[in-house]
Amino acid sequence: MTRRGAILGIFLWFLTTSSCGNTADRKASQAPVAIRLAVGGAAQIVYLPTTLAQQLGHYRDEGLDVTIEDFPGGAKALQALLGGSADVVSGFFDHVVQMAAEGRELTSFITILRYPALAAVVSPRSSRRISRIEDLKGATVGVTAPGSGTHFFMNYLLIKHGLTPESISVTGIGGAGTALAAMERGKVDAAVMTDPALAQLAKRAGPVTILADTRTAAGVQSAFGVSSYPASVFYSKSEWLARNPDSGARLVRAMKRTLAWLQSHSPREIAGRMPESHRGGDADVYVEAIRASMPVFSPDGMMAPEGPLAVEKVLSASLPKVREAKVDVGRTYTNRFVEGR
Repeated sequence: MTRRGAILGIFLWFLTTSSCGNTADRKASQAPVAIRLAVGGAAQIVYLPTTLAQQLGHYRDEGLDVTIEDFPGGAKALQALLGGSADVVSGFFDHVVQMAAEGRELTSFITILRYPALAAVVSPRSSRRISRIEDLKGATVGVTAPGSGTHFFMNYLLIKHGLTPESISVTGIGGAGTALAAMERGKVDAAVMTDPALAQLAKRAGPVTILADTRTAAGVQSAFGVSSYPASVFYSKSEWLARNPDSGARLVRAMKRTLAWLQSHSPREIAGRMPESHRGGDADVYVEAIRASMPVFSPDGMMAPEGPLAVEKVLSASLPKVREAKVDVGRTYTNRFVEGR
């Protein structure tokens, strides 16, 4: 019996170690999961965490091979997702609600920005006297792209101040460098801008007139009447997320690590991790732009219940489809990946 027991023990040990070895070998040999991630203006600070996660290696650590494809605006990134050339979008939550009103099911699965970080700014080269939203009537106003989150924001401001979206002429000026050039050359009278372009404009042109600013809690409360307004998120087709829950969970873990890293490092350390092409040629201005934007980054990735309702209200003011559809905003997002469920 002792001899048989010894032989059985050796046999079981062999099976166990062999199995563990095979599991380890399979894990090591697994190819990274490819993710095509569309972004509407990657150099804008509103999308900084998306690039930073790649720079820090957090996507790779989760077994993901993420290709970031940059587009001139959120609307173009959305088109890439709907057309099948992207799996996930790092874009504004506005588009998820807009598509829900059109019968297309998209799902936001982590909130990256809790404030929009958008500012309506007057061009220093404008020939018009503009000191308030009402003065924009008849003006040419730049947004990243027609149909983008910056466009929706401008429409909302116009309606809130007694104008209509037709009161202005809208033109797409992209983000970052192209937006800065349009404002400096007077191609537009005003624009919805984000950092670092806004910080660069202020340094080159001196103090600029800001008509509305949602980079702070006070600015968000003033503009929208809420304490949290979701802006950039990761979203995808609901069917893709249902088929690829593991990929969604990996993306969320990578982004949560990135958001935590942001909270524990200085603006200069953050800037030092970003690609040179994102810094706009002036490292100090870029650092200050990040410093001014620190409050906008979500500390935990959670979607606050009041946020989607506020977004629906804003979009309803200018988009008849959203107003008439009575969107069930509870179906437009999930916190389950953030909560680890």
